[in-house]
Amino acid sequence: MKQLSVDEVRGRLEDALASGRDAEVSRLAAELPSTEIERLIPELDARSLGVLFRAMGDEWLAGIVSELDPGVAARLLVRLTDVQAADVLEEMPPDEAADVVGELREPDREDVLREMEHEEAADIRELLEYPPETAGGRMTPEFTALRESMSVDEALQFLRKAGEAADAVFYLYVTDVAGRLAGVTTLRDLVLSPGTRTVGEITKREVVSVQAADDQEHAARTLRESGYLTLPVLAPDRRMLGILTADDVAEVIEEEASEDIERLGGSQPLEEPYLTASVWHLFRKRILWLLALFAAHAYTGNVLKFYEGEMATVVALGFFIPLLIGSGGNTGTQVVTTLVRAIAVGEVQMRDIFRVFTRELVVGSLLAGSIGVAAFVRAWTLGVGPGIAEVVALTAFCIVAWSAVVASVLPLVLKRVGLDPAVASGPFIATIVDGTGLIIYFSIAKVVLGL
Repeated sequence: MKQLSVDEVRGRLEDALASGRDAEVSRLAAELPSTEIERLIPELDARSLGVLFRAMGDEWLAGIVSELDPGVAARLLVRLTDVQAADVLEEMPPDEAADVVGELREPDREDVLREMEHEEAADIRELLEYPPETAGGRMTPEFTALRESMSVDEALQFLRKAGEAADAVFYLYVTDVAGRLAGVTTLRDLVLSPGTRTVGEITKREVVSVQAADDQEHAARTLRESGYLTLPVLAPDRRMLGILTADDVAEVIEEEASEDIERLGGSQPLEEPYLTASVWHLFRKRILWLLALFAAHAYTGNVLKFYEGEMATVVALGFFIPLLIGSGGNTGTQVVTTLVRAIAVGEVQMRDIFRVFTRELVVGSLLAGSIGVAAFVRAWTLGVGPGIAEVVALTAFCIVAWSAVVASVLPLVLKRVGLDPAVASGPFIATIVDGTGLIIYFSIAKVVLGL
């Protein structure tokens, strides 16, 4: 029998959904790759989505919804009935469900939460109290905690009763009677200890933890640097609220990296996947930066106007403007990209500004020398004469070195004043270098050529 292509399977699945043929929907959905299902589901209308829910069940649909962007998932859930949406959310990890619920409008949010089991709804409500970009907003409230007064035998019996809730135990956190974190132990230590010993006696008291109000990037960095698989998330009184897992950290790192990349390109980060973002949303995310850069870039016209006499006297000076300011902008972009990444992963901090400045000054000087020689050769091959070739070479050296110095300091200064260093993007650096580079160019030309 001929093997159907992915497009053919998808087409037949859409037809089966439209006709309400549950058995065929179940078979075809199982054949379609999960990535195609994720692309298809947001496009379905309420009726087809209801058929898919009926045919595949809430657990299957929850697995798909968990992989979607929270905003897209929220728009999908509102097409289901409140009961169906609640069933799907109950099958999802609480932290992921909270992300989706947080995207719903207030009336829809309350309608769905009322249909959920009390315990699951309470977990989601608690998570929603924390801003989404904090450790509290990212944490998983489901964790295994032992009381330090338990005996080892009682603790093992407790874990057996926990069943599936304890199947992802990496560390066993220990709390006091008030739920405050007292320490941590492991399943290995528990199994190898005499049954009559208390948990408190085999507990390690020093525990790396984060506060619920901590920024998610700080929390992710703490987990990564600690080398652990999970970290406890605490309230100010050290009451344990949840755990931050390696999966949570991976999501944070991906989101932060995506935001930095978009800002480095001179655009505000998107709040939803590119293909689902509306044209108006894309326009709004880009226009403000473009207008700001346009206004900042306008001063280069004033610089050219100021030096129009020199330009008229030596027309050949105009030949090299794109080359020179382009070299400066490219140099600055290289430095900014490297530094933003280093700042993001914690390799560079404000106290390192002098070291960064010194390193980039040396590297920038080496680069400037190389570009200066190349610029001299290029000018010479155009036959503009030794005087202009000398001006171009000196200017290339100065602009490249200047650009490296500016780009080495600006991200750290922005970080110091509380701004995202990624806003010191390539376009922003290029805009600074363009105007100052022209001033450098024509100032050198006036001195060397005696204009």
